[in-house]
Amino acid sequence: MNSSSDVVAGLDGCVVQEPDAARVAATRDRLVTPDEATRLAELFRLLGDPTRARLLYALLEAGELCVCDLSDAVEVTDTAVSHALRLLRTAGIVASRRAGRMIYYRLADAHVRILLDLSREHLKETG
Repeated sequence: MNSSSDVVAGLDGCVVQEPDAARVAATRDRLVTPDEATRLAELFRLLGDPTRARLLYALLEAGELCVCDLSDAVEVTDTAVSHALRLLRTAGIVASRRAGRMIYYRLADAHVRILLDLSREHLKETG
């Protein structure tokens, strides 16, 4: 029979199964709710598409572009751009404005800009 000193824990495991109740409770108090976690996962799923990511970075750099400009910038069809923008607009990630017959798209708010900036910085750090 193995004694507790003979137990080998995996690299990601706990050697001693004695959770710190105070730390666990404090963490639970600050944890996102299940609904927030679902919404965050949906947001990251939207951002997880390479074409949509490139569109967002094009808007980050340009400020505001129409569908045909975005299509040329990221080298995908107008149809693909329109579909991606519809998803991003519905999720509140991009906003639009009409000028005559043209519709121009931009990032919805500073939070999206910060998220994109931080994500790119993280990529640079991790190589």
